[in-house]
Amino acid sequence: MVGVESIVRRNIPRHALLIDPADQSPDVAAKRAIAGAMAGSSMILIGGSSGTDSDNVDRTVVAIKEALELIEWAATQDSDAQNQERIPIILFPQGANALSPNADGITFMMLMNSTDPRFLIGEQVAGAPFIKKVGIEPISMGYVICAPGGKAGEVGKADLIKPEDVGRVASYAAAAELFDFKLLYLEAGSGASTPVSPDLISAARSSTDIPIVVGGGIRDGATARTAVEAGADWIVTGTLGEEYADADELREVLSELIISMRFTD
Repeated sequence: MVGVESIVRRNIPRHALLIDPADQSPDVAAKRAIAGAMAGSSMILIGGSSGTDSDNVDRTVVAIKEALELIEWAATQDSDAQNQERIPIILFPQGANALSPNADGITFMMLMNSTDPRFLIGEQVAGAPFIKKVGIEPISMGYVICAPGGKAGEVGKADLIKPEDVGRVASYAAAAELFDFKLLYLEAGSGASTPVSPDLISAARSSTDIPIVVGGGIRDGATARTAVEAGADWIVTGTLGEEYADADELREVLSELIISMRFTD
């Protein structure tokens, strides 16, 4: 069983590991996903702003799914282990050409501050028939890219939210709620030099009760904790996971980050 529905409920702060199929083989991705699961990650996101297609996305999803199912099965063989759901594997696609029928769900998102209709509605219209046909569970999400924006901002032609634009981000958060989006994602861009400003997170939090996802530029527990204290419900790390070739080392790093974001000294 996979608890996809729990993603859209506000709970304790949770961590999601973002895996880009264009940056690693399916086998390496599976090892990193296992490290994330064992460290305490609550979701695996699959996607990237460029270089992904349905082939490498699907091969990555299948490899991760098989690896996590093996861990789940092994846990059932331990009489002392508590029953745990496999963590969900959720598509975080660059567009309709990077989907997989084997994922547990998909962030069906609008890049709200894009200047290109393609990312406001075009890609969603193109991908909707496939999503309905294969039965992937959609999770509606407002996606807002903040400075510096990185590749995601460039590809998505985003009118970036600057750190001082607190009123603007609050308006986007309110609009996301009125659209009945289930999540709001504030993104600084993959490998961003600076994360989303805590002031922006706080302003968004003051405008909506829906779960807020924050990613980009988060490399340590202290930065993650700052985002959580400002109002983030989900912390996403992607580039951090690619910095460690050794799965055990990655598990240790992610475990420390997750503990730090949930508990203060």
